[in-house]
Amino acid sequence: MSDATPAAPERNDFIRQIVREDLASGKHTAIRTRFPPEPNGYLHIGHAKAICLDFGIAQEFGGRCNLRFDDTNPAREHPEYVQAIQDDVRWLGYEWAELRHASDYFEIFYLAAEKLIRQGDAYVCDLTAEQVREYRGTLTEPGRNSPYRERSPEESLDLFRRMRAGEFPDGARTLRAKIDMASGNINMRDPALYRIKHVPHQNTGDAWCIYPMYDIAHALGDAVEGITHSLCTLEFEDHRPLYDWCVDKVDLAGNPELMAPLVAKGLPNTAAKPRQIEFSRLNLNYLVMSKRKLLAMVEDKLVDGWDDPRMPTLQGIRRRGCTPSALRLLVERIGVSKQNSLIDYSVLEGCIREDLDAVAPRRMGVIEPLKLVLTNLPEGHSESLEFPNHPKDDALGTRQVPFSREVWIERDDFAEVPPKGFKRLIPGGEVRLRGIGIVRCDEVIKQGEDVIELRCTLDPETRPGGNAVDRKVKGTIHWVCANQGVAAEIRLYDRLFTVPDPDNDADGKTYRDYLNPDSRRVVRGYVEPAAAQAEPETRFQFERTGYFVTERHDHRAEAPVFNRIATLRDTWAK
Repeated sequence: MSDATPAAPERNDFIRQIVREDLASGKHTAIRTRFPPEPNGYLHIGHAKAICLDFGIAQEFGGRCNLRFDDTNPAREHPEYVQAIQDDVRWLGYEWAELRHASDYFEIFYLAAEKLIRQGDAYVCDLTAEQVREYRGTLTEPGRNSPYRERSPEESLDLFRRMRAGEFPDGARTLRAKIDMASGNINMRDPALYRIKHVPHQNTGDAWCIYPMYDIAHALGDAVEGITHSLCTLEFEDHRPLYDWCVDKVDLAGNPELMAPLVAKGLPNTAAKPRQIEFSRLNLNYLVMSKRKLLAMVEDKLVDGWDDPRMPTLQGIRRRGCTPSALRLLVERIGVSKQNSLIDYSVLEGCIREDLDAVAPRRMGVIEPLKLVLTNLPEGHSESLEFPNHPKDDALGTRQVPFSREVWIERDDFAEVPPKGFKRLIPGGEVRLRGIGIVRCDEVIKQGEDVIELRCTLDPETRPGGNAVDRKVKGTIHWVCANQGVAAEIRLYDRLFTVPDPDNDADGKTYRDYLNPDSRRVVRGYVEPAAAQAEPETRFQFERTGYFVTERHDHRAEAPVFNRIATLRDTWAK
């Protein structure tokens, strides 16, 4: 038998099936995709699906995927977001073939707009935004033609050039496609193609005061780059007729003169006709995904910034300690379909646990410490014990863990008045200290009503090694050496909202009313030295407690900070 790792099963969702058929038929000989975010905010977990799909399909089929910033609205965009998006894509494990911007093609878009005007497919309109809405009609009533719809191509071309020259104020005029004001698809009722905005652009400066609308920039950007499969989420399905209209009416592939500005930059003319394909979004419950609401939470200090570990942004998820492989596993697990659905948050947590269980080294950490003194060990007793880093992976090696007469245990591992079925330490009862032996609780020291110390006896005959007596006890608990354990700040993160659908603004409530007051709890605990000395963004399983990560920004060996990534089990399950 071969020792080779078995090949991963072939994925066969409807998008990959389309790609295979296009390659088999000869329609395409090379696959080109793109990930086209607008740099007006931080990416969130919903974008992870698009990233994995765009880049993943290009990888699987030996193609290329560009990262293209849809920077057509400079009033809302910022270089901070541009850098964060690049970091997020790389963190997820992908690298783009080329870094492009919609602004790289502004001259091409402008020439394409002039072509549409000359063809009689576009006109300059003087209606205000409010008037355009009035003329557009409704889902049940057709729209009305703009009074400027029959302007001659010559007049519209003159006005459009004057728009570019900066003669008119913001909102005074727009360039609109001339399609069908009676169309059942409202997107086809003479949509705007260009608007006036006297706003400097982060890449082009003051070169432009007119900017293309998303629909034409997205469609022609894909065509310029020779994208074969333009993958979008389902909300763009109604925009597909307009996407195809822009591509077909301009016909960049058939009009190479329009590509001259790109060729002048030394780039090849790869113009082609792309195909838009829509897929369902990644939606998780107990979250909000709206950039507007996320921004409001940041600005109103309901969270600690865009990378708060409770936020659904990729920056926040990374800081929380989630691994890129866990997110990729989530995307693979939920699959690709045409049906929108709300995925339970526990699916993400399950992917995190599955991923980390196999790779996260084990450490001991005590979150709610209670001192336990082994009275039959001498004062100053100290030793070093060897523990495996992982119970199922010898390749991860071992570590030395200090042990002394005094240790910290979890407060929840002791009950003065035990509930039914309690299997840990009780007055007069016995429990096994992990890797040490069996201890008996002889005395409980209290301060008022609070238990502050347990005095116990260690049975020396049950210590590991040699002829240890294997007496049976009901429970085994973990510990941290009180003399050499390191005090740590431990941030216990949980779901940001208390209800599955915080976006449901029913009964006069909003998402703000459902914020979970226990979504962030900070405690002072103790960890073994091998955990404290780890570099930032190192993940561990704290035995019997959960998965934790050394804090990305604040962790230092002398002042360690840990974020809880996930509990060992789903604490939200009914």
